[in-house]
Amino acid sequence: MARPIRILGLDPGLQHTGWGLVEHDGYRLRFCAEGVISTRAGEDLPDRLLVLHRGLAEVIAQRSPDEAAVENTYVARNPESALKLGQARGVVLLAPALAGLVVREYGAMEVKRAVVGNGHAAKEQVQAMVRHLLPGVTFKRADAADALAIAICHAHHRSTRNAFSAAVAKAAS
Repeated sequence: MARPIRILGLDPGLQHTGWGLVEHDGYRLRFCAEGVISTRAGEDLPDRLLVLHRGLAEVIAQRSPDEAAVENTYVARNPESALKLGQARGVVLLAPALAGLVVREYGAMEVKRAVVGNGHAAKEQVQAMVRHLLPGVTFKRADAADALAIAICHAHHRSTRNAFSAAVAKAAS
């Protein structure tokens, strides 16, 4: 059996960025760690982005993930908030890329479909399924639960990509 892959799931947010780490051996998932990197609303945007970057860099250095998965966020209510979230998301994408990790992005519906089987599942359903798939897990915040769901989604998609690549290689030989 191959060495398990450590997947870092990231749920971007300017105030709270959730992270969750799982190991996947191709068949089984194992919970490793979870947490949240938080910034203060009153601070200047560059300082908040720096806190996010430093926090993510620390998580990556301490936890040694092999790959990262980031939720693709869609916010259209307030243009100013959408721009700030976009900047935070840029930091969340950049930090693992700078560390040399493969980074994949998944939409919220794709994450829900992979974890629950329904792209319109409620947050509570996603959290219940994450608890089921990762026995013993507890969440500090909903952001960390979302990050674990993103990591689970990536594990499922990764397995599918690997199986497809193996089938193509076998057919070509």
